[in-house]
Amino acid sequence: MIRIYHNPQCKKSRAGLAYLQAINIDFEVVEYIKQPLPADRLKRLIAKTGLMATDLIRVQEDVFKQQYKGKELTNDQWIEVLAANPRLLKRPIVELDENAVWADPPENIEHLFNSPKK
Repeated sequence: MIRIYHNPQCKKSRAGLAYLQAINIDFEVVEYIKQPLPADRLKRLIAKTGLMATDLIRVQEDVFKQQYKGKELTNDQWIEVLAANPRLLKRPIVELDENAVWADPPENIEHLFNSPKK
């Protein structure tokens, strides 16, 4: 099952959602702002992207600038920060089985269909 971690207030996230709708495929929408992901689930999701937590942090957000800019934290500590502050997570993230991509641009979703199963 394809799952999109989505924030309806975000233009990039809406573009990812529209992309999935356009390719006419079944998917599940997870509004992670309304229902924040626990750190362990977030850790698994980030690992599926092959990225580090710091690669998926929205550094332009005020909470980042005021509380976290310049801090040296471990990957697990950044995941805890993202779990506590879901608006800091870049979006959308689209997941399929054991793979996930940051879908900005939305065409990155195609990598899910072309990547080998882990």
